[in-house]
Amino acid sequence: MFSKEEAAVLRKDFWTSFGKSFPRKWLLYNTKVKGLAFKFVADRKKALVCLDIDTPDEIANLLYYDQLLSLKGLLENELTDVIFDNSYQLDNGKIIHRIYVPFNAKFSIYNKNTWRDCYEFYVETMTKFELFYYEYEDIIKNI
Repeated sequence: MFSKEEAAVLRKDFWTSFGKSFPRKWLLYNTKVKGLAFKFVADRKKALVCLDIDTPDEIANLLYYDQLLSLKGLLENELTDVIFDNSYQLDNGKIIHRIYVPFNAKFSIYNKNTWRDCYEFYVETMTKFELFYYEYEDIIKNI
């Protein structure tokens, strides 16, 4: 096990190394829709590429989720492992709508031997996710 400080250093190193290895400006929070954001997730057991829907208005959340759900078949053509979760529970207990692709290989943010494969997964998956978003942005935003 790692101390809290050692774990924090490893997490920081993971993200710093990713940024240096694959320098690129990602879409992430720049979707131009408040509460609609792409995210990279990594912890001690899993890695994900996500599109989170979490506006202050639950009706808007449902409408955005439904818009994306209507495009599910098109997204599945690009990302076969995509999961649509209408009630994803975050670590803090909050429930959001999340569309995500899990990294299916063995991974831990605390095991540097798993980082490179995860980085390649991130780049490949997020690129496809962003291209999908740009292609269907007008439909997604049209609620």
